[in-house]
Amino acid sequence: MTDPKNSTTEDLKQEAKTATADLKESARETASEAVGTVRDEAARRAENAKSGVADEVSDVASALRKAAKDMRGGSPQERTFGQIAGGLADLSDEIRNKDLGEMATQVSDFAKRNPLLFLGGAALAGFAATRFATASARRDVDDAPERRVSATSAYTGTRPNAPAVQTDKETRPDQPIGATHTGGVS
Repeated sequence: MTDPKNSTTEDLKQEAKTATADLKESARETASEAVGTVRDEAARRAENAKSGVADEVSDVASALRKAAKDMRGGSPQERTFGQIAGGLADLSDEIRNKDLGEMATQVSDFAKRNPLLFLGGAALAGFAATRFATASARRDVDDAPERRVSATSAYTGTRPNAPAVQTDKETRPDQPIGATHTGGVS
């Protein structure tokens, strides 16, 4: 004769095992879907970035072509600018038409073959990026008139567009900053 408590316990254990297996399978499917979604989003963003870089390189090539046209025909500068523009246009097409993995492999191979040239190019790119970022930051400050500080407000320690504050002490232009006139003869 079987014990009904033992049978119920076994049924509960089996149900728990089944529920656990179902939960594991559901978690695997959800994780797999999440990984796929993240991979797709990363690929989309990388493709957008790659396209943006290709557009920038193409714009630089166009500017160099225009500069070459404005120079004296047949001059060394005109030929040099034209050659650089052609090389950049080719690079832009390469960037657009290559897979990111393929480009990474080519950069890695180049770095292995020419480590000094690669490091020098990376340093040059870093310097160029820094100058670009610095120039962009300066341009943002110059374009924002509300951030400008006049000579008067810088001297008196006030902010532009700040409300005036009345004090009992009077500051005279011939006194150093921080010194105040107390009403007596100085």
